[in-house]
Amino acid sequence: MNEKAPILVVEDVPDTLELVKVTLTFKGYNVITARNGREALEMIQQSHPALIVTDILMPQMDGFSLVHRLRIDPETRGIPVIFLSATYVAPEDKEFAAAIGVTRFLEKPIIIDEFLRTVSELLSHGLLADSKPLDARRFFEGYRERLEVKLKQKVSQIARTQSMLETLPEEEKKSFKVSLQEAIEERDEIQALLDQIHKQTGK
Repeated sequence: MNEKAPILVVEDVPDTLELVKVTLTFKGYNVITARNGREALEMIQQSHPALIVTDILMPQMDGFSLVHRLRIDPETRGIPVIFLSATYVAPEDKEFAAAIGVTRFLEKPIIIDEFLRTVSELLSHGLLADSKPLDARRFFEGYRERLEVKLKQKVSQIARTQSMLETLPEEEKKSFKVSLQEAIEERDEIQALLDQIHKQTGK
């Protein structure tokens, strides 16, 4: 492992970011962090990480867009990327992640042993030799489809939770209200990302 090249962790949920950072730091890795894809791109230019560990669903720029940007730039094309996700876990999500050049896909909640094993393996392999970018048209078609499917799921989840809240006794409502708020925030993030694509592609 190159001691000078850090691992970049990209995550917008503070508790998850801290968990991953502490886990890696405890194992002796040099860790830097970012809260979304935009911040990550700035960190990558400054620090040239050996590995990127990133969430998918994030505001401003999500994991899908971040990886696409990395793979179309010859300077960053070879950096291995681990996706961590609790939202995008369908087979189609994983297939799209592989198509755009994601190296490994791990579901949340994180299994620490598996995660550390994956990190060690990718660092031992070094930079990727064969990570070719997906062309822009295919990327945006696949990306839009993943977002639209996820948006429908979030809208259905919100409707179900709102319906359940009306029938629950007051003492049981608190956890459902937290879940509802999280789903609303995620729906709004996905919608904002879709709006960005429509501006970029005119579709």
